[in-house]
Amino acid sequence: MLKHTKENRTLKENLMLASSTAFVSGMTNVSGVVAFLAFTANVTGHFSNLAENIIEKNFQQVIVFSLWLFLFFAGSFTSNFLVRWQSHKSNYRANALPIIIEAIILLFVAFYGHHYYEETLREKQVITGAIILSMGLQNGLVSNISGGLIKTSHLTGLFTDLGADIAEWLYPNTPKTPALRNRLYIRFTILGFYFFGALMGGYFFDKYEFAIFYFIPVILFTILYYDLSPIALHKLARLFSTNEKKADI
Repeated sequence: MLKHTKENRTLKENLMLASSTAFVSGMTNVSGVVAFLAFTANVTGHFSNLAENIIEKNFQQVIVFSLWLFLFFAGSFTSNFLVRWQSHKSNYRANALPIIIEAIILLFVAFYGHHYYEETLREKQVITGAIILSMGLQNGLVSNISGGLIKTSHLTGLFTDLGADIAEWLYPNTPKTPALRNRLYIRFTILGFYFFGALMGGYFFDKYEFAIFYFIPVILFTILYYDLSPIALHKLARLFSTNEKKADI
């Protein structure tokens, strides 16, 4: 899922990346809403709240929403910077770094929330900011890898693109190209898994609270392992082959 980028990617790789990261985004966003009454996977609403608080001269909230917006930007910036920094060495390593940082942030949220969280306003603001940073990292990465085709942390752009693609598909005498069909597959996959993740996030946060943030990194580490597993199996096969030759000797 992480070795190939943009035009070199297969439909299977895009569908797997889209489904897993959309599920993470949906689960994280709804968990943030349940825990803090704040969206953590998109920034559209935060821009509206920022404008409202500027008008009302609530400058403390202006600072909070400005920081949240900056953290999403910082996550995307960091993700793309790391990819550019490491891509000449290894595409996998470059694309894995943002995922690893995202997982570490969410593990911190799980640990702190499970053991130390006292429901103060400052804690809510800081933890929300940390989750927004992680979503910025993820969204920046998947967008970069897919050449802008996959964006899993918000649905506004998804519905816009989906409407345009369906219109193109249904318009008379329009060629039903494989590229158009694949885009529809990917967009419906993102939508379905985001919704499924949101349902799971709401249900399991109600039962396990912050412990749910221990589970989300498991999905991220699975993404990391997917590209490593063929290498690991190949090394294991070589090891067995070497041991058999030694035994014959």
